[in-house]
Amino acid sequence: MFRWGIFLLACIFLYVRLAGPKGIVATGGPALLHELRANASVLLAMALLMIVNWLLEAMKWRQLLRGVEHVPLGRAFKATIAGTSVGFVSLNRTGEFLGRVLFLEPANRVAGGFATALGSMAQFVVTLTAGGFGLLLLTLFRLPLPWHAGWISWAVATLTTLVALMALVLYLYPGLLRQLLLLLPFLHRFEQASGVLSRYQRSDLLNVLFLSMARYMVFGFQFVLLLRTFDAGMGTFEAVLAIPLIYLIATLIPSVMLTELGVRGSVAMAVLAPLGAHDGLVLMATTCLWVINVALPASVGSSILLFARIRSRHTG
Repeated sequence: MFRWGIFLLACIFLYVRLAGPKGIVATGGPALLHELRANASVLLAMALLMIVNWLLEAMKWRQLLRGVEHVPLGRAFKATIAGTSVGFVSLNRTGEFLGRVLFLEPANRVAGGFATALGSMAQFVVTLTAGGFGLLLLTLFRLPLPWHAGWISWAVATLTTLVALMALVLYLYPGLLRQLLLLLPFLHRFEQASGVLSRYQRSDLLNVLFLSMARYMVFGFQFVLLLRTFDAGMGTFEAVLAIPLIYLIATLIPSVMLTELGVRGSVAMAVLAPLGAHDGLVLMATTCLWVINVALPASVGSSILLFARIRSRHTG
């Protein structure tokens, strides 16, 4: 029932966002398709980069699972794509781990959930660090921001840096993270499974952090490529500095299902418009990025989750 529920929710959401009366096809689909047809090589590059993006995420997950269960890269990739369908219908896609751990042995799923959360923390650290650095550079170069430049920018950059440092410490010392998590009463029963957090070597954590950086660079490059393809009206230099701030703000704003694309588009327009970008073209680039990186994998992932052979009990 769970798998059918996720499949149906994903299908409904995709229909509403893509083919519904107010969906992408009805509102801006013709113009978007025209631009993509005129730049077929860009579309192909975006599709290949999407595969690289999720392959890097699968490699991260597989690395973190070494102390839990051996997972071949192909199965890790399939589980990662399947997880996107669950994340598709959860707050800020936090449910991605649930779709992934279903591909593990039942006895390893809770420990696998803790390992998956550590991978999400690595990506969060990278997003915070890049976003704070981008904001700092935008301020230093005196480029226009959605708010009045001055103490607000410095306060946001300082707060972001402090949170990033705290998150980095917890990531690099997952044993400390485990102790903090076990302070929560409802996690006491998972004390044994959470022990996986105390078994990571520093080299493994740094490898995962490096893969998170590589993944961030991939989807950052995708956004720059689309802005240039649609000729959004701003320079590449400004885009490179502003995109980390967009990702930072979009990550911190809670969003779920029908609101996610709207949040991403609104944030992108708010950050890029002061730099001279055209709102409509920014929205087209954001929509294309979302369809390729989120909607397409989620549609494939829902089918994988529905038809994959998933064990319901421990064997052996």
